[in-house]
Amino acid sequence: MTPATAHQTAGPYWHMIDFPEWADLLRADGPNAGVGGERITLTGRITDGDGAPVVDGLVEIWQAGPDGAYESGFHGFGRCATDAEGRYRFTTIKPGPVPGLGNATQAPHITVTLFARGLMKHVVTRAYFEGEALNATDPVLALVDDPARCATLVARPQGDGVWTLDIVLQGEGETVFLDV
Repeated sequence: MTPATAHQTAGPYWHMIDFPEWADLLRADGPNAGVGGERITLTGRITDGDGAPVVDGLVEIWQAGPDGAYESGFHGFGRCATDAEGRYRFTTIKPGPVPGLGNATQAPHITVTLFARGLMKHVVTRAYFEGEALNATDPVLALVDDPARCATLVARPQGDGVWTLDIVLQGEGETVFLDV
């Protein structure tokens, strides 16, 4: 099916839809106040094909709750703008394993969507967690046959509940993006 209009580059008007408080999914006045689970910070730096920071990007996340379910008492949506160094940062909880097609179980992950000037369409990737046993059998990770490319989907621990996933839009070390 052909879209009614062509894609157009997004941005740079994020200030119109950026609510900085949405980057903290666990804020005291938010829908997840009091929700249990392992508190984490997901952060990273987004760079373009020349290695320059993407300073005008908008990052959205969507994730399951600690029980692996969506919409079961945990509101798993967040949004934040990138800063002057191309960094994003979310405060959330570590999601649980998610049921997949058939009898498959997906490893805990956070879906990451990026909107930025110059992109004709948003890009979508995932943040898996290094050391997670279910990564070895995750059906989406299994689709990536190059271990170096697969590693672009795996957040690394930085201590004290901080996980880092850098995103490279193109070129060497390009992040694996999903067709959605």
